[in-house]
Amino acid sequence: MTMLSFRVDERDADDVRKWASALGIDRSELLRDALRRHLGRLASEGDADRWRAAPLDEGERSLDEIADWGPAEDWSDWVLDAAR
Repeated sequence: MTMLSFRVDERDADDVRKWASALGIDRSELLRDALRRHLGRLASEGDADRWRAAPLDEGERSLDEIADWGPAEDWSDWVLDAAR
């Protein structure tokens, strides 16, 4: 792991302390998770443009028909019966 150090507003620091305490985790873990989620959100912002620029090819679109089939069987009764 790499160490990052940055300054934050005192109010944000108080919020970090409170949330970390309430969740029972270290402040570092809270900040790592928040950073990871934010970076993931930023990375996904261009997804729509990338999909338009490189649409699915014919082979990839062929799976659409299979997805429309829905479940092959209703297993919900079997799961309930097996639990009894």
